Amino acid sequence: MNAFAAPLGLLEAGADTFAGQIPTILKANSANSLIPSESPNNQAVTACVDDALRLGCSAIGFTIYPGSSASLDMFEEISAVREEAQAKGIATVIWSYPRGEALDSAGETAIDIAAYAAQIAALLGAHIIKIKLSTDHLSLPAAKAVYEEQNIDIATQAARVKNCMDASFAGRRIVVFSGGAKKGADSVYDDARAIRDGGGNGSIIGRNSFQRSREDALSMLGKLVNIYRGKE
Repeated sequence: MNAFAAPLGLLEAGADTFAGQIPTILKANSANSLIPSESPNNQAVTACVDDALRLGCSAIGFTIYPGSSASLDMFEEISAVREEAQAKGIATVIWSYPRGEALDSAGETAIDIAAYAAQIAALLGAHIIKIKLSTDHLSLPAAKAVYEEQNIDIATQAARVKNCMDASFAGRRIVVFSGGAKKGADSVYDDARAIRDGGGNGSIIGRNSFQRSREDALSMLGKLVNIYRGKE
């Protein structure tokens, strides 16, 4: 268990009680489910590096949406935030989620798009990259030709994790994977084993823990720790 990531208000609400007990990541941009669906996929900048310093955070987090018509603006925003964060000794975590007008639903989770999203985050200077687990679908014709010509293995989830690690400067960046929507415990554990076996660095577990009872959540987190340690 390495850190807790949250937007500004939530970290402020608990800072007087939990400061210094666990590393925290300030999520510096945010969106919500009331934004009209026809709007370009984007997030508003809602916090700054000085907020992270004031709250004793170890890193700032930022979401980008490769595939959105707003993505270039998001790249410029995180570039400026990352420059300031690095100057002040704060690491940068980028959530790189393919989404937007350039992609259909299958493309959002396609392995070639996922690997590309990881590399985009790495190129933007992320120390830690967060992406989603992918399917074996290949979305871009040019990428499909390369995967087939080079015989790149994408048959299993572990192989696809490895492909994303290769895209992240050959594993020179930390890559963690989204836990996704709440699902059965066995599926959560299978995902963790695939991430581990593919050389990934871990997963962010949100809804799969806090939407369970405290007892069940703690049991799940303990098992996940053991899986990543190679004990299960």
